[in-house]
Amino acid sequence: MHRKLRLRNRNDFSRIYRHGKSFANGQFVVYWSRQMKAEPFRLGVSASKKIGNAVVRNRMRRMVKEIVRAHKERIVEKIDLIVIVRKPAVDMKMKELDKSMLHVLKRAGLLKAPK
Repeated sequence: MHRKLRLRNRNDFSRIYRHGKSFANGQFVVYWSRQMKAEPFRLGVSASKKIGNAVVRNRMRRMVKEIVRAHKERIVEKIDLIVIVRKPAVDMKMKELDKSMLHVLKRAGLLKAPK
């Protein structure tokens, strides 16, 4: 992910948690809201200490960012996303995580219709 496409500011996270919508499945929770800026979308990833040590958390963050990067053309524009990783995601392979992420994004209505 490009640096400008990341959510890092605490105020942005708070705004999305308070005023955004959320959808979830067994592995991920996605919070999202509309953004004012013209960027395609911004992404923040949250992995709590409950899922494992720093190595596990950082690995999960990298995997989620890679999945989103691979499908960035399919994600609706002008939104801010926060993806929260849940404990069951730790034991899954990349292909399963990819399928699960697409499922939760589709459920949230954040994927563009296929052409």
